[in-house]
Amino acid sequence: MPGYQQNFEAIAAHLPVGRDPAAVRKRLEAMEKLLERMFVIPGINRPIGLDVILDFLPVAGDLIGTALGAWIVWEARNLGMPKWQIARMAGNVGIDTLLGAIPWIGAIPDFFFRSNSRNMRIIRRWLDKHHPASRTIEGEVVRRP
Repeated sequence: MPGYQQNFEAIAAHLPVGRDPAAVRKRLEAMEKLLERMFVIPGINRPIGLDVILDFLPVAGDLIGTALGAWIVWEARNLGMPKWQIARMAGNVGIDTLLGAIPWIGAIPDFFFRSNSRNMRIIRRWLDKHHPASRTIEGEVVRRP
């Protein structure tokens, strides 16, 4: 049994689980990449993610995309971000939901209005100002003394 615990601890040390700002930042950046930049469309070199793909599922896709976008806003609230920034982020998710709710053509505005990337930009600015030790370069956390 102790061997399993050591294996778990070794794996958990590499996962972005935790409440510290660096772990939250890493987790949110991974979710933003999944939702907005998972694939690159050949020929036009434009990235798309799960958010655009989910728009092709009529109702369930919109609900799933909204829930994942709302999770990013919830994590930002848990970081202690100001209410006006949380409201702005929730508005971005709401606009994305309304645009995506248009049957079949909702993926087109979603292709251009990337609410999760906008929200991640807001979170990065706030984290860089209030938790500068959590800054990342090329996906690696920068540790400052």
